[in-house]
Parts: sequence; C-alpha cells; structure tokens
Amino acid sequence: MARTTTSHAAEADFKRGLRAFFEYRDLGIAAATEGAFGAHVIRGIPGAHATGAWHTHDLPFQMFFVLKGWVKFEYEDIGEKTFLAGDCCYQPRLVKHREIAHSEDVEILEITGPAEFETKEVPAPERAAAAE
Repeated sequence: MARTTTSHAAEADFKRGLRAFFEYRDLGIAAATEGAFGAHVIRGIPGAHATGAWHTHDLPFQMFFVLKGWVKFEYEDIGEKTFLAGDCCYQPRLVKHREIAHSEDVEILEITGPAEFETKEVPAPERAAAAE
C-alpha cells in the first residue's frame, strides 16, 4: 500500500540532471507512484545558459509551472513564449521545443507522467529553421 509522501524545502537536495544548465530537486513522487508520475523543482545554475538545442520528450503528460523568475521557450506549434512566475505550460507528447533563455533565479515545478521518459535531440522545425 502506498504511503503519504512529503518533501520539505529545508531538506532540499538539488542535483545535476537532464540539462547541464539546470539542477533538479526530486519531490519523491516517482518513488511514491512506482514511476507512474514524476515531479521536480528545477532551478537555473548561476552562470550556466541554455544551449538552444531542439528536442522532444516521449511521454503522455508533461507540464511546468514557473515558481520564480522567468524562462523563454520556442515551440514548433506556437513559437516563442516567455513564462513568468505564476505561468503554466502543458507540452504535448513529441512537440519539438527548445529553451532559449532563463533568469538566473528561475525555479520551475515540472510534473510528468510517467516519471522516466525518452528525450531526443531533433532538427529545428522547418518554420524555425527558415527564420534562423
């Protein structure tokens, strides 16, 4: 039987992860749900910047909510968007996107389903490639 799971800020442990310019705090949701869902707080590493690499994630559910600062992404279907504290985004499965920039103090809550998923670097979408 699953147990109630908690994660306290005073005990936060941020680790390097998927992106070299971010560090990640695992909120314990993957372990609690046997991998069905994942949740992280992601924060920028001071002095580290986005590479702008286009990529996709193969998973049925991914969303983020900006807790602090700002982040700018570009999506193949909606173009460039800047997200400020309080803003949210659902990213559909396999949508091509890239992170362009973020504030030094950015913090983002990300929720995924499942917790583990494949990420692939991909060529820029035709529309974006033509503009570069």
